[in-house]
Amino acid sequence: MHRRVLDSTRGRCPCGRRGPGLPGGGDSTQETVIWNIRMPRTLLAAAVGAALAASGTAFQGTFRNPLVEPYILGVSAGAACGAGMSVLLNIPLSMQLSAFIMGTLAVALAAYFARGRESTTTIVLSGVIVGSFFMSIFALFQYFGSDAQLRRLVFWVLGGFYTARWDDVWLVLPATILGAAALWALAWRLNLLTLGDQECRSLGVNPAPTRRAIVLIATALTALAVSVAGIIAWVGLLIPHAARMIVGADNRAVVPLSIFLGASFMMMCDSLARTLHSGELPIGIITAAIGAPFLIMLLRRKSTSWGT
Repeated sequence: MHRRVLDSTRGRCPCGRRGPGLPGGGDSTQETVIWNIRMPRTLLAAAVGAALAASGTAFQGTFRNPLVEPYILGVSAGAACGAGMSVLLNIPLSMQLSAFIMGTLAVALAAYFARGRESTTTIVLSGVIVGSFFMSIFALFQYFGSDAQLRRLVFWVLGGFYTARWDDVWLVLPATILGAAALWALAWRLNLLTLGDQECRSLGVNPAPTRRAIVLIATALTALAVSVAGIIAWVGLLIPHAARMIVGADNRAVVPLSIFLGASFMMMCDSLARTLHSGELPIGIITAAIGAPFLIMLLRRKSTSWGT
């Protein structure tokens, strides 16, 4: 388990960067715990949860499939491959940057293979193929890695915020706010995409560039979230369903509610990951343990397929 060694002098983190201090001063140990451990971790969890939930809503609306999640186009497999390259091949890039680059590359390849036939089925199938290819490479990294390297990769794949820093927050939080705001602004176009391409054209909107723009924004959000927190499943699948059950199928309401629910759900799961076990559980285990039965309960209570 990764544990950061904290400087006990006035709340400085090992990188030398100082977070905001407690109002009115306070004990240096308390300031260190709250502002350099708890606060960046909480904010990062909220940003990642919001990014995954917003991306899941966008992908489900774009592909008109409530079973789609943000990783459908291979971004998680590509990011895992990038993390494996960073750990095993000692490339001059951090694990986070390598994961982001390879995750984005995987989606770009899926889009390239589907060019000329931009039906949702073709795009999703291309994503599945690309994801399988990158996962095979990641499996090779796991096979040839040492015990220490394998342990590091396993912790990253299962997801977690135990290495959260203010530097991560300054990067992820503003990007998440901008990306989520862009998806909210495009929510009315997302409503049209859920009607089908023919209906979308009849209402004066070209579906192809609209779909590309939404997928690009959602992919960037997903790749950024995965690069700093690992592969955290179920959030982008579960939260849009819950939001649609509360406010209906109108994405102008579903997108902002998904952002709020995703951030809240991730913060709750992170709190459970820190408290259920003395060694801290990977957050991917918590989201799967909560998400699977909760989604079954939602589906048994009411259908969540586009407002029916």
